[in-house]
This record gives sequence, C-alpha cells and structure tokens, in this order.
Amino acid sequence: MKIIEQIRNKFNYLFLKSIKPQTIGGFRNPNGLFFERSSVSNMTHISNKNNNLFIGENVFVGHFNYIDGYNAKVTISNNVQITNYVNILTHSSHHSIRLIDSRFDGYAEYPEILKIGDVFIGENSYIGPHSVIMPGTKLGKGTIVSAFSFVNGDFPDFAILRGQPARVIGDTRAVDKKLLEKYPELRETYYLRNEID
Repeated sequence: MKIIEQIRNKFNYLFLKSIKPQTIGGFRNPNGLFFERSSVSNMTHISNKNNNLFIGENVFVGHFNYIDGYNAKVTISNNVQITNYVNILTHSSHHSIRLIDSRFDGYAEYPEILKIGDVFIGENSYIGPHSVIMPGTKLGKGTIVSAFSFVNGDFPDFAILRGQPARVIGDTRAVDKKLLEKYPELRETYYLRNEID
C-alpha cells in the first residue's frame, strides 16, 4: 500500500509540475475596467467570462475552480478570496434532464425545473475549498463560507456559513472583535475600522 501511495504522490507532483498552475495578475471586466491587483489561476475554468463575469479589485481566485457565467451574471466584489476546487454556478438542469428530456434550452418559464440565476459575492468575503455556490445565491459582505459547503439562497452581511446545505453559524464581526483585541495594531487596517468603538 505504501508503494502505491508513493507512486500516486509522485504522479501528482509530476502532473502539477507539467501543467504549472499559477495565478495570473490582472483582470478585465466585460465593461472594459481593468483591475491590476486581481488575479485568477490559469487552472480555473470560466464560462462566458467576456460577457457575464465581473470581478472587483484585489480579488484572488485560486486553482481548479469552475465559474459558470453561461446564462447569468457572476459578480465577485472587491477583496474576495476564492480558494481551490470551488464551483460557482449560474444554471442547473438537475430536474430538467428528467422532466423535459434533452430539450432543456428555452424553458425559463419553469424556474423550479431549470434553475438560472445571478450570483453575487459581497466584498471582503472568503470562499473555502470544495464549496458549491448555487444559481441565484447572494452572499453579503464580510462572509466566510467554510470548506465543503453547499450554498443556496440569500445570506446576510458578515455571515459565517457551514454545511450541506449551508446555514449561518456565526458572525464574522464577533471573530474580528476577538482578533482585534489580541492584535490592536490591526485596527488601523481593519475593513470596518470606521464602525468600531
């Protein structure tokens, strides 16, 4: 068993070395705005990025993600980090493939069958690895999505989300308060510095 594991690890190393995953700096939005401090991995696949993907300033999108801008708009606001192996979806045909066979284009009048919707990720949010963001999801600013979460719906600002389906389990401001007490020098650079005591 140890030999098989060593072979697998060597293969993974050589594979990653050969494809050279790297984040590429700079992103131009469909409206022509260019954000020099935003970067997207060359191993992230983006569908229809020239029309439907809007990325703000200082955004990081890591390796092996899928961002689906096929039927609707994806907005990733300023200062968002998307880790690795994340799926951001704007359409899902998981019911239509059974109910209307292979003819699932043009059935927007059945929103429960062919789910299509814009995705919005608020500023200063963090999306943990292996998470799925479903069509029509809206994440408020300052949100943390825990790893392996299935996120579907509208969520408030500063939510900490976890689970399948994801639920609000906390508030990022409470975490921030504890960290700022430990590191008071960070109050000057804190995202909500104008709102703290």
